[in-house]
Amino acid sequence: MSNRNHRKHHSNLIPYLLIFAVVLGGLALTAVKFWDYTQGDTTSNAIVNTVPSDDTERQNIKDAADQAAREAAERADQSEQTAEDDTDAEPSGENSQSQAEAEASTAEDSSQAEPESGDTESEETGNVTGEDTSEPVTPEETASEWENSTETEIDPEADTDAPSPVLTTDEAAQVLLDGMTLHEKVCQLFIVTPEELTGISGTATVGGATTQAALQDYPVGGIVYFAGNILTQDQCTAMIESTQSYSELGLFIAVDEEGGTVARIGRNSAMGTTSFPNMATVGAQGTGAAYNVGLTIGSEITQFGFNLDFAPVADVNTNPDNPVIGSRAFSSDAAEAAELVASAVQGFRDGGILCCLKHFPGHGDTATDSHYGLAETAKTLDELRETEFLPFQAGIDAGAELVMVGHISTPNITGNSVPASLSSYMVTDILRGELGFDGLVVTDSLSMEAITDQYGSGEAAVLAVQAGVDLLLMPEDLSAAVSALEGAVGDGTLTESRIDESVLRILTVKLECDIIDINSVS
Repeated sequence: MSNRNHRKHHSNLIPYLLIFAVVLGGLALTAVKFWDYTQGDTTSNAIVNTVPSDDTERQNIKDAADQAAREAAERADQSEQTAEDDTDAEPSGENSQSQAEAEASTAEDSSQAEPESGDTESEETGNVTGEDTSEPVTPEETASEWENSTETEIDPEADTDAPSPVLTTDEAAQVLLDGMTLHEKVCQLFIVTPEELTGISGTATVGGATTQAALQDYPVGGIVYFAGNILTQDQCTAMIESTQSYSELGLFIAVDEEGGTVARIGRNSAMGTTSFPNMATVGAQGTGAAYNVGLTIGSEITQFGFNLDFAPVADVNTNPDNPVIGSRAFSSDAAEAAELVASAVQGFRDGGILCCLKHFPGHGDTATDSHYGLAETAKTLDELRETEFLPFQAGIDAGAELVMVGHISTPNITGNSVPASLSSYMVTDILRGELGFDGLVVTDSLSMEAITDQYGSGEAAVLAVQAGVDLLLMPEDLSAAVSALEGAVGDGTLTESRIDESVLRILTVKLECDIIDINSVS
C-alpha cells in the first residue's frame, strides 16, 4: 500500500474516533484536535462539546477521552513512520508532535472550564443535543458559590434605582434626640428674635457671622422676625437662607402674619404680597374668604423662607372693651368663629405653612392687653366650653400644628392668678387632655409685662415647661432661661425625660414639614 493510501486508511478511522469522542463528551476534543493538526483534517472544527450532567459521567467521559487520545497518538506515530519519504508529507513529526501536545493540553484545560451560566453556554457554543440549557451547570469547584448567588429571587418589578429605605419620622426624631446634649435639647425649646439671639443693639437685617456664632452657642429651635427685620424680598430671603444654613437641626422661621392690622410682611409694599383687611371683615364674607386668607398668606410668605405663621386668631370677640383682640377675631359669635377658624387653618396648611391658633383659653373676653399686664377671664370652665373653646377645638380638628397659650389667668377655674401659659391644669389637663391637642404648645411672648412683672426669665421658663409647654417664645433673657432649665434638670426640679418629651415633638414636626431632611438622618 502506498504512503498516500496508508494515510488514507488511517484517515478513514478518524470519523469513528470523533463520533466516539463526541458521544462521551467534550474532552474527546483533545484527541480530535491532535489528529486534526497532524493530518490536516478540518472537520473537527465543527464539533461542539456538550456539558456533562454529573460528576460520575464527567469522569467517565474524561477516561474515555484519554483512551481515545492515546489511540489517536499511536495511529499518528504509525502514519509518520510510513510518510517519511512522501513529498506531500506535513512538517516533521517532532515539530508537529510538540505543537499538537501544546494544543491538546490547551484543549483539555478548556474542556475543564465550562461557562458560568446556561445562557452563555447557549449563545457561545450552541445546543447540539436539543435539550433545554437555560438551567446553568457549573464546574464542581464553583458549584456551591453559584448556588448561593442564585438563592435570592429578583423581583422583575422592583425599582433597582430606588434609594435604600429611610427611617420613619418617629425613628428619625428619636435618633436625633439620642445624639443631643442637654444644652442642645434645652435650646431647642426656644423661639427668639435675632436681636435676642445675637445680643446686638438695633435691628438685625442680615444673617452673618454674628448670627452663626450665636447659633453655635445657643442652637435654638426657631427665630421670629418682625417688621423691622423685613425690608425687601431679596434682603429677607437672603437673611433667612443664611440664618437657616447655620442651624444643624433646622429652624422654625416664624412671623405674625394674620392679615389686617397685624401683618409684618403684608403692610410692607416692597414685599409685594397681598394685603388683607381685618379678619372681622374677612369673616363677614364667609368661610371661603377665610380659607383664601390662609392659602394666600401661606403661599406667599413661604417663598421668602418662612415656615411658621403665628396665625390665625381663634379668639371670640365677646368683650367690646377688649383693647387687644377686637377686629383681629373672625367673629363675635363662637359657632361662626369656629367655622371660619377651621377654614383658615385649612388654607394655611394648603399654602404649605405651619399655623398656630391663638390665644388659648381665649383672649376675646378680657379687658387687659397682656403686653402691659396680666389679663384675666372671669368665666367658669363650662362657660369657656360653650364659647371660647369652640374655635380652638375646630382649629385643632382641622389640623393646626401649634396652639399659643396666652398670659391669661383663670381664677374661677384654677383658684389662683397663675397665667394659663404657666398652668399645668390649663395646658396639660384642659388643652391636651380635654381638647385632645397633641401638637406643639407655645407660650405667648415671655417678654410681655404680664410675665416680666411677676417672674424672672428663668423662673418663667421652668414653670412653663412644668406646665407642659413645648416652645418658649421670646424670653427677656435667653441665657438666664437656658441656664435655669439646665439647673432644674440638675437639681431634679425637672426630669430630662420631660425635656425629651417636648424636644421629640419639636423634631417630629420639623421632620414632617421638611425643616429637617429625613434622608440626612441615619
